[in-house]
Amino acid sequence: MQKTKTLNAFVVVVMLGLFLAGMIEGNIIQTFQGFFRLQVTPARLVSDFIAVEGVGPTLLNVAAVGLLGYLFVILNGLQITGAEVAALFTMMGFAFFGKTLFNCIPIMIGVSLSALIVKKKPRDYALIAMFGTAMGPLITFIAFELGMRRIFALPGSFVIGIGIGIVLPPIAIAMLRLHQGYNLYNVGFSAGFLGLFTASLSHAAGADILPLSMWSTAREPLLVAILPAIVLIALLCIVAENPRHVGTGFGEAFRDFRKILTMSGRLPSDFADYVSSKGSLLNAAIMGILFWLGVVLLDAPLNGPVLGGLFTIVGFSFFGKHPKNVFSVVLGIVVAIIIFGKDIYTPGPLLAILFGTALAPLAGEFGPIVGFIAGFLHLVIVDRTGAWHGGMDLYNNGFAAGLTATLIVSIIEWYRSAQDE
Repeated sequence: MQKTKTLNAFVVVVMLGLFLAGMIEGNIIQTFQGFFRLQVTPARLVSDFIAVEGVGPTLLNVAAVGLLGYLFVILNGLQITGAEVAALFTMMGFAFFGKTLFNCIPIMIGVSLSALIVKKKPRDYALIAMFGTAMGPLITFIAFELGMRRIFALPGSFVIGIGIGIVLPPIAIAMLRLHQGYNLYNVGFSAGFLGLFTASLSHAAGADILPLSMWSTAREPLLVAILPAIVLIALLCIVAENPRHVGTGFGEAFRDFRKILTMSGRLPSDFADYVSSKGSLLNAAIMGILFWLGVVLLDAPLNGPVLGGLFTIVGFSFFGKHPKNVFSVVLGIVVAIIIFGKDIYTPGPLLAILFGTALAPLAGEFGPIVGFIAGFLHLVIVDRTGAWHGGMDLYNNGFAAGLTATLIVSIIEWYRSAQDE
């Protein structure tokens, strides 16, 4: 029970902090106006909401999408464990560049209906519903970009969003079997698979999806401070579990963090549930500050997509990622960037470094050499996959990671089976 309370407090304080930060950034009326304009803004990759409407409206959107996910968890009677923290931080992260209240709600309704269709409880598919909001850009595209009359476009987009939600669970279950849990962004893999079909249908109908490139390069002081603030909140939550014995609390957290480092991270690896909330909070703090420092030292932009990547890393530090299993994957991506002459400051390579950590379980299970190969191949494939689904899957790296993991696991399983004969 204490574990759930601590994680619940962590999530709530972060959301409240983001809301307050959005409110103090500029004029409140203009912030709300910008927030409402974001609901009708193109949301497919790469749509940096900070470049579109600025810091205040974007942070308000992040807090609102986070609150939507939090209420969804509560209404489904779920406790906040590592999996829920990962889902909530992923929802908030992508609300910096693609997710809005408008385009998330129909998908979440659709997944809940999918559960009822097969006589399950909506809570059984709650995580798929939350991660499934990766397909949000499709709803926005139909509602506001196709040029249809609003009287038809708005309800039509809502109905299609519900339909997307209904078919997501069976696809996600099938995709999980392909990579066997070695891609942490399984729903991203599923959404990319589905997005490939929707983009192809759109093309066949004569409605080609044009590429987007909204990418802010400014470094707002408030945005630079967000990740350190979240790290501080995580550390304070460790203290709050036993405020009278701070040293003992951090000692226990470090001991449990070391246990987390021994885990592969393969789905489902709920560090908060399997080890402790203290250990997972410390892991999140370490992962968050390490990647934040990397971005700062590179002098890369701390814009919407980059912050989305950092939020996702923090979230999955409760559910699969830790320093030991991400290092070789990141190294493989960086080496591929250098060998192929990519510009590390452009969206593709920079985001691959952050989101390519979805392949961490491969390194955790099979060692750093496999992790390095996975990261190297990931950079190669992620350059191609965005065009396949037209940016309709916000988790493009999840799609690419699913393909990479499936390739590598297939070869390893084939070799192992041959050795056993």
